[in-house]
Amino acid sequence: MEIPSLFRETRYGMPTADQILPNRNYLIGYSYLFRQPRWAMQVIDGEAQDVSVERQDCFRPDLRIPEVFRSTLADYRGSGYDRGHLVPSADSNSSRLENSETFLMTNMAPQHPDLNRKIWRMLEDKARKIALKEDIVEVYAISGPVFDLTKPFSKIGDDVVIPHEFFKSILTEDSKGKIKIYSFLIPNEEIDVTDFNDFATYVNYIEFRSGLELWSRLNGPTIEKLKKKVQKI
Repeated sequence: MEIPSLFRETRYGMPTADQILPNRNYLIGYSYLFRQPRWAMQVIDGEAQDVSVERQDCFRPDLRIPEVFRSTLADYRGSGYDRGHLVPSADSNSSRLENSETFLMTNMAPQHPDLNRKIWRMLEDKARKIALKEDIVEVYAISGPVFDLTKPFSKIGDDVVIPHEFFKSILTEDSKGKIKIYSFLIPNEEIDVTDFNDFATYVNYIEFRSGLELWSRLNGPTIEKLKKKVQKI
């Protein structure tokens, strides 16, 4: 018997993780092995974008994680990698506390600066713009690092593993109940490409690459076709 959703972010399913961390505006599935989030889930609220608080910039460890598996600011210092938000600060602007929670280290993964500050940020901006469309009633997103087992692994700090890629899958539902899914898989490296649509892929491929099951509560022939479709924004 499937356990009912306890959080609004999990309406369409939730992947597994070593520890589930609920926050005020997002949900994290944390990996003890990789010392970072395995995935992050959120509901992107278009109406909430009318409210804006100052970015808090209070990066800090998450004391809910056992210390032996916890990542810290020191892990990233001098590494050459950004503390890359999976749930962006700009998506949590309703209060200082809500914004502050996006700076927990459990929401961070080592991102190449070129990825974090360009393509990844552009994709985050696009997701917010989708949520503002009049015919869109809900926007869900799940993001996370991908570790390629066929390639060598590198680490920063105290065993924080550097991801080879990052994924983001955005699910939208319009006023007529039609669902679309936009999924992207982007290398964690310097990128010359300026259009994130060049990295568009399909849900089943991200599942294969990441070892995570996405949108697992959605079933049926139409959904299965959707999960095999490359959809550009």
